[in-house]
Amino acid sequence: MPQGGEEPMKKSLFFAALAAVSLAGCAGGAQDKEYNDLAAQAENEIKLANKTGFLWRDTEKFLKESKEAKEAGDTEKAMKLAQKALKQAQLAQQQAKDNANPRTMFSN
Repeated sequence: MPQGGEEPMKKSLFFAALAAVSLAGCAGGAQDKEYNDLAAQAENEIKLANKTGFLWRDTEKFLKESKEAKEAGDTEKAMKLAQKALKQAQLAQQQAKDNANPRTMFSN
């Protein structure tokens, strides 16, 4: 027979564990959305960089590896690689702009 305080404690532990699992599920959903948004943004920036003719060599590779990491369950690695692809695509676009209006600098 259970002691006087055991039954309420079991219920409390059960509900605490249930709450923890529920919150972990919510966090995973938020991470998925954050990753999906980041990957979509990177894809769009890559398309723009490609149109300029200045897309960097490894940018698409980083996005591909990011998707593979996400499928393997490594969200942290996936986020880092997607962020790297996004940054490279943006820098490639800036490089295209900089090269569109070159300035010759003369020193005295």
